[in-house]
Amino acid sequence: MARWEPHTKERLARAALELYSEHGYERTTVAQIAARAGLTERTYFRHFPDKREVLFDGGHSLETTLTEAVAAAPEDASPRAALAAGLDALGAGFRGLRARARTRQAVISAQQELQERELIKLASLTRALAEALRQRGVEETRANLLAEAGCGVFRTAFVRWVGDERPETGASAEEIPLAALLREGLDTLGDALTHD
Repeated sequence: MARWEPHTKERLARAALELYSEHGYERTTVAQIAARAGLTERTYFRHFPDKREVLFDGGHSLETTLTEAVAAAPEDASPRAALAAGLDALGAGFRGLRARARTRQAVISAQQELQERELIKLASLTRALAEALRQRGVEETRANLLAEAGCGVFRTAFVRWVGDERPETGASAEEIPLAALLREGLDTLGDALTHD
């Protein structure tokens, strides 16, 4: 086996997701994941500390995408507009990944340990978003509330996106980009806060 393998992390992540989907998270071992990827366990542990983290490796990338987009919003943009820019960037980052996201979500939904880890990832995303808003000069309480609301919009839109269809239209969620659902969610939140 070659010392250096191209796309190692991606191969391991794909193999893990396939095996978790086929056999369940509990019944899958790191050795099986490494073998499916054509790698060794040692290589696996160079990239991931345990079999759970292979599902959450993208968390830092999500935070970076979100916070950089918030920071890059025009200087005169309102806090809500900066938040919208961040959500737009997140949505764009998921383009073409719906099938993988659906499989990953099914694996996480079947395992309480993974659901708890997903909540930790979302909490970290919320903290990063609040900090990005504070860096723009948004007062702390307002930044925290906007970050909580923004991550709530993200979570709600994501669940809709990985679902089979949108009941109100009957359209397949696959036909609707995550970015559009995020914008719709943000608009719905704004409407809910301004109307009785």
